[in-house]
Amino acid sequence: MSRGTVRAAYDQLIAEGYLTARQGSGTAVAGLPQRRTDSAAGRHDLASPGPRHDLRPGHPDVSAFPTAAWLRSTRRALGSAAADAYAYDDPRGRIELRTALAEYLGRTRGVLAHPDLIMITNGYVQALALLSRVLSEAGTATIATEDPGVAFHREVIRRNGSAVVPLAVDERGARTDLLGAPGFPSVDAVEVTPAHQHPTGHTLDPQRRRALIGWARSSGALIIENDYDGEFRYDRQPIGAIQGTAPDHVAYVGTVSKALSPALRLGWIVLPHHLLEPLIEAKRHNDRHTETIGQLTLADFIACHAYDRHVRAGRLRYQRRRDLLLARLHAQPGPLPTGFSVHGIAAGLQVLISLPAEGPTEQQVLQTAAANDVGVGHLGDRWHAPGDHPQGIIVGYGTPSERTYPAAVDALAHVLRITHRA
Repeated sequence: MSRGTVRAAYDQLIAEGYLTARQGSGTAVAGLPQRRTDSAAGRHDLASPGPRHDLRPGHPDVSAFPTAAWLRSTRRALGSAAADAYAYDDPRGRIELRTALAEYLGRTRGVLAHPDLIMITNGYVQALALLSRVLSEAGTATIATEDPGVAFHREVIRRNGSAVVPLAVDERGARTDLLGAPGFPSVDAVEVTPAHQHPTGHTLDPQRRRALIGWARSSGALIIENDYDGEFRYDRQPIGAIQGTAPDHVAYVGTVSKALSPALRLGWIVLPHHLLEPLIEAKRHNDRHTETIGQLTLADFIACHAYDRHVRAGRLRYQRRRDLLLARLHAQPGPLPTGFSVHGIAAGLQVLISLPAEGPTEQQVLQTAAANDVGVGHLGDRWHAPGDHPQGIIVGYGTPSERTYPAAVDALAHVLRITHRA
C-alpha cells in the first residue's frame, strides 16, 4: 500500500481513539478505561446473564410471544395504514389503538373509557412519570404508595417533583381506610394495585375499595390505579377495575408488558377529563408521541381477538405453573419446613413465601439460592424504609421456559430446605 494510504489509516485510528501518537515518541495502542466493578456498574450491566433457574418476579414467559399472529397483524396494519401513519402524530396515540382499547377495557376490565380520554405511553413507568409531573406542577405535594411496594416507582414519583409516603398493606390489600384519617399524612393522590398487590399477592378488599373511592370523592384527590396482573386471575373471573365506579377520580394505567412482552413498550392511561390537556402537553414535551407501528399492530391484534386468545392461553399456562410450584413445595421428601408459608390469591406471575421468625433470614436464603444458581426476589427492598419488617422471598414463575420450569421449582424447594436445616 502507498504511504498515503497507511498514513490515512493511522490518522483515522488516532482520531477515533484507538491509537495515541506524540511527536518523538512514536505511535501506540491507546489504553482502555478501567471497567467499573462497583455495584452501580453491576446494576446497569444489562447484558449480564441471569441465573440458571430464574425465578425472579416481574417477568413474563417471553418465549411464548405470539410471533406468527403478531406478524399477521403487522402486515394487515401496515397494508391498510394511511400515509399519515408515518408522520408525527397525536400525543395521545393512534386513534385505531385508542378505539380498540376502549372496547377491550370496557369488556374485560369494566373500565369506562372513551377513545378521546385514552393516552398511549411507553409502558407503566412513563405513565407514572407523566402523571407525577402533571400532579406536581399542579401543586400535588405528596403521593401515597403501597408499603411494601415497588421501590423504583417511588423513585419515579420523587424525581418528578412529589414526596412519597407509605400506605400500609395487609392481607386485605392496601390500608385505604387510613387515607384522610387522623394521624395519617395529608396526601393529594395515591398509587394502588387493587387487582393483585405486588409483592404480597392480595386483592383489595371490597370495603377498602369503597373507602378509597369515598376518600377520593370527598377530598378531590386522584387514584392512580395500576392494573398490575389484572388479566391473570385463575380461581374466578378477574375483578373489575376501580375506574369503572369512579372515572372522574381515577387515572387507570395498564400495559401489555406481562400479557405480551415488555419489549413492546406499550401502555395506556385512561384519564379523567380534568387531566387530559395537562397530560397531552406533558407527553408532547416528553417524547411527542409513542411509536406508531407497534400501536397499529396492537390495534389489529386486539380487534381480531388474537389478544383475547393469547391472554386466555397465558392464564392456563401460568395457572399450571403456580399449581406446580405449590405442589412441588409441599411434595416429598417433605413439605416446606414449619414457618414457611405461601401468600397471595391465585393470580399473577409470582407468589410471596414468608420466612419463619426464628428461621433463616432473607439474606441467608438469597445467598443459598445464589450458590445453587437460583434467582428469586425478596421483601427487603420493597419497604419504604428499613425496619423490623416481616421477611420473605418473592418467587416469579413467568421467566423459565416450559421445559426448564420444573427443574427450577425443584431447585427452589431444595434451597428452602437446606437453608432451614442450616
